[in-house]
Amino acid sequence: MTRTSDRQGGAMTLSKEGLPDWLDPVVRAAETVQPLQLSRFLPPENGSGRKSAVLILFGEGPRGPELLLMERAGSLRSHAGQSSFPGGALDPEDGDPQGDGPLRAALREAKEETGLDPAGVQLFGVLPALYIPVSRFVVTPVLGWWRVPTPVGVVDPNETARVFTVPVADLTDPANRATTVHPSGHRGPAFLVESALVWGFTAGVIDRLLHFAGWERPWDREKQVPLDWRS
Repeated sequence: MTRTSDRQGGAMTLSKEGLPDWLDPVVRAAETVQPLQLSRFLPPENGSGRKSAVLILFGEGPRGPELLLMERAGSLRSHAGQSSFPGGALDPEDGDPQGDGPLRAALREAKEETGLDPAGVQLFGVLPALYIPVSRFVVTPVLGWWRVPTPVGVVDPNETARVFTVPVADLTDPANRATTVHPSGHRGPAFLVESALVWGFTAGVIDRLLHFAGWERPWDREKQVPLDWRS
């Protein structure tokens, strides 16, 4: 079924038609991965938590497949200074959180944060909703193909410090991988790419996507990057 986005608030759909062949493993992973294979933090069964969505946007750059990321402003109350996918909380006008609301929210937030033109994005998959306990966000990762690339950059410096793309080749390079260690004892995957430390929720999702797409390369899990309590 072909799905297209309607900027006027109509139905939004998913389409796998015309995707590049290299995205096939990601499509298969999105169709088969189970929630607990992505994270041990799943949405509360009572339905609590703030519904939100992020856009995992794959493009084709000078060095091949790449992902769009942004660095959140250091002044934000939640996840300040962290590298992340574009995204945020659902607004009422985004529609049904159990339906196409996350699709609309992911594109809307990406436009607001990076200037992305949603008309050039083909949404092709949705991962199971996950939970971020520290901020109580229930996050639906939405997968997109940057079919028609458009310029992106910081729209509001109060929200976004930097917008950048990362080649998938750099994310899979064992030299760029590490394990973050929080003073609380929590450990998680991290990526040292584009002068940024990508960790937390974003790194966890990227790590699982690389793994289930069959793109992961063996890396040294004992290579550690310490975090402080403010993280």
